[in-house]
Amino acid sequence: MDIRAILMGLAFAFMWSSAFTSARIIVADAPPLTALAIRFAVSGLIAIGIAVAMGQSWRLTRPQWRATIIFGLCQNALYLGLNFVAMQTIEASLAAIIASAMPLLVALAGWLIFGEKVRAMGVAGLIAGLAGVTIIMGARLSGGVDPVGLVFCGIGVLALTFATLAVRGATSGGNVLMIVGLQMLVGSVVLAGPALGLETWEVRWSWQLIAAFAYTTLIPGLAATWVWFLLVNRIGAVRAATFHFLNPFLGVAIAALLLGEQLGALDILGVLVIMAGILAVQTAKISPR
Repeated sequence: MDIRAILMGLAFAFMWSSAFTSARIIVADAPPLTALAIRFAVSGLIAIGIAVAMGQSWRLTRPQWRATIIFGLCQNALYLGLNFVAMQTIEASLAAIIASAMPLLVALAGWLIFGEKVRAMGVAGLIAGLAGVTIIMGARLSGGVDPVGLVFCGIGVLALTFATLAVRGATSGGNVLMIVGLQMLVGSVVLAGPALGLETWEVRWSWQLIAAFAYTTLIPGLAATWVWFLLVNRIGAVRAATFHFLNPFLGVAIAALLLGEQLGALDILGVLVIMAGILAVQTAKISPR
């Protein structure tokens, strides 16, 4: 792994982790599904415009179209849609911790469903990571966390896990930014119906809301997704996924710094255990050269 890949991975981890804090700011003052649908429309159109200027084409291969539709539906509409709704009642740090279990769930599904071989260190990492999630969930449930929001986040991370498993390797072949833009438009279209049918346009305008919306549209929404696809194409999905071990720490750290969210001793212990579990699982997958 070269220095450029490392920098790309660190940048992705920070951008991805910061999305929960900016989303929490948005849903406090705006309808979540409507805000997310608008965000996807703006991000998608910007990405497509840049892609066209770069000479990219929307004439994608069949695997690329499949990846575009699956990611647009599962990652954008289901995963992010459910998380935005959930963060009306649960903290950004908790949503980030639940979402960070995705690499563990991908590894577990690969082992149980697809029969992929997992080394002893990988099995230990799976056990440790799931134990860390259990520690945090136990502490939060005893503290009175909203169970509906918790379930929404859980369903969302399962949808993201499915998308990750379904499109492995399907985004190779160029037109990366065009794929990013199109899958965001898919998410926008899918969310538009529920947003119009279930929400009313009630917005409390503030500079914090405008800044959070602009940030989440351009950075986690557009830049992070683009960097992720470039990183996967550069070093492969397994090595790229190693950077997910930073997400639990960064997610809770950013939420604590900007939102003042409090973390208990069990939260910190759970985050450390999850980080160790993710790192062990991903490291066990990497074959020595």
